[in-house]
Amino acid sequence: MINVTVWNENRHELTNEKVKEVYPEGIHQTIAAFLREAGMDVKTATLDEPEHGLTDEVLDKTDVLLWWGHMAHHEVDDEIVTKVQQRVLDGMGLIVLHSAHFSKIFKRLMGTSCDLKWREADDKERIWVVNPSHPITEGIGEYIELEKEEMYGEHFDIPAPDELLFVSWFEGGEVFRSGCTYRRGNGKIFYFRPGHETYPTYHNEEIQRVITNAVQWAKPVERKRPVYGNAQPLEEIKDKNK
Repeated sequence: MINVTVWNENRHELTNEKVKEVYPEGIHQTIAAFLREAGMDVKTATLDEPEHGLTDEVLDKTDVLLWWGHMAHHEVDDEIVTKVQQRVLDGMGLIVLHSAHFSKIFKRLMGTSCDLKWREADDKERIWVVNPSHPITEGIGEYIELEKEEMYGEHFDIPAPDELLFVSWFEGGEVFRSGCTYRRGNGKIFYFRPGHETYPTYHNEEIQRVITNAVQWAKPVERKRPVYGNAQPLEEIKDKNK
């Protein structure tokens, strides 16, 4: 069984009535519910818990961590970010959702600003599958269509993805690399664009299918991380001076 932790800053749900209507128990609980239905062992964590809910014990037991944040990226403690980064390098999967493109952990792992264009105008979004053989796109048709979403537009300041899975088109004319995979150390990372807090995106069954597939894909590979630094030779090195 895959051990999953869904992290959410959980601020909009406490202050915005529209968000409360869409996600009355929080975005994290909505995501946790459909992952549990898929047979995963799921815990949740939020920003205002001690250590943001990401204690050493929680992180050590987490196979895949999902991250949603928006208005309080700056409040995430750098020490926790470093611990999450180390766990990813050691093999924990990380799924970065929507506005978490600007989270400390994603920017740390990408090494770029991760900035983009955006607009809230009820754009229709069509998320095209551009890598139909990938496990994350399994069970998805040629595209996913969302009646209303926040627009994200290029240029998206990220490193070139290891794999590009989805490209979004928006009603206003923009396009966006909306599904990207990366590998860092032993860990796998998936960035997935849709999920603005005022829209019911995480109630959409196709979006749920992508996220569920992504958790399966990002789970750790059973191997030890390579040993780095000064190394003794595996074979005898002959004296070249003789």
